[in-house]
Order: sequence, then C-alpha cells, then structure tokens
Amino acid sequence: MRMILMGPPGAGKGTQAKVLAQRFGIPHISSGDLLRDAARRRTPMGVQAKRYMDRGELVPDNILLGSIEERLHGPDCATGFILDGFPRTLAQAEALDKMLAGMGAKLENVISIKVPRDEVVKRISGRRTCRNCGALYHVIFDPPTNPGLCNKCNAELFQRDDDQEDTVLARLEVYERATAPLLDAYRRASVLREVNGIGSQDQVLARVLEQVQTGG
Repeated sequence: MRMILMGPPGAGKGTQAKVLAQRFGIPHISSGDLLRDAARRRTPMGVQAKRYMDRGELVPDNILLGSIEERLHGPDCATGFILDGFPRTLAQAEALDKMLAGMGAKLENVISIKVPRDEVVKRISGRRTCRNCGALYHVIFDPPTNPGLCNKCNAELFQRDDDQEDTVLARLEVYERATAPLLDAYRRASVLREVNGIGSQDQVLARVLEQVQTGG
C-alpha cells in the first residue's frame, strides 16, 4: 500500500501514520522527521533546512526531494509506505509521481485529515520537548508531573521554535496557500478522501481506516 496522509500541522498525521504503519507492515515516512534529524546532525542539508523551519516556512524542494527519493528507495519500502507531510505542493506531487513511476509504482490512497485552525494552534503551541531524552509532552493534553520537567529524566522541557504560536500561524498560512491547489488536484483526480480530525485518536483512526478500506 502506497499512501499519503495530508493535513495541517498538528492534525495528528504522525500519530495516525505510526498506527497505520504497524497495522499494514509498511514504513511511516515523515518529511519533517527526516529534515529535523538532518538538522540535529547538522548536515549541510539540515543546516539549510533549519533556517526555513525556524521561520515557519516550507523547506525548498531542492533540499527536500533528494531526501525523500533516497528514503523511498529503501528496501523496507518495497511493499509500500505512508508519506506524512509530503507532498505539499503541485510541484512536489509531480516529482513524487516521477519517483514512483521510476519504481514501477503508484499511489493508492490520499487521505486529508481536516482540523480547524484554532484547534491546530492549541495542539501545537502546547507541545514541550525534553532537552535530554527527547520525550514529548503537552501542557493541556499530556502535562508532565512536575511543570517544566521531564517525567523520565527530570531534565528541562522546552518549546521548539517552530511550535511557538506566531510560527504556528505562519506555518498554517503557508500550508493553506501551498496545498490548496494540491488538494484540488487530488480531488479532481477522485483520489482524495477527507476525514474529520476532531475526536480521540481511535475515532480518527476508524474514519481513516474506513476510507482506506472502502476507497471512500
């Protein structure tokens, strides 16, 4: 199964993708994770990518596409994959089509998880990350036992630059502007399935699975 999960930042794509990846036995490929890992390792691509991510801007295609293509050629992608956060533009979608055509493959499902803007801001701006072990928390939905400190190692929690509210709003504006034509294109091609992203993780998962299994 070759599948795309779409939706604004904070829509829960990553959470759903991980569950779906386990269920179908295929890898979850997050463009954000690929780029953040490169930024942490301070690779040349990662240093460039971080400049854009810290401003809430999309990373240019010339930085992103090489990383995605290399990952799709991994042996664990032979039977399928779940893409999370890519493509975000028509140009990226066209590049993905060419990648897949070169592999003798094609997309089978494009699922868009829809979440209102105010809910997205609340979800993202409340995230906190442990400086030491990387554990994740949320000040509303999953707060640490001791405010500001990690439950696992007692290290300080911090808010990532791209999780601050003004950056979140900038990310949303960029997402909406860049992906509207892409959503329209997938809709015209009759492959886009839209899912309500409000509710528990299990409720959203059930909606996604219904679309995957029935094709809408």
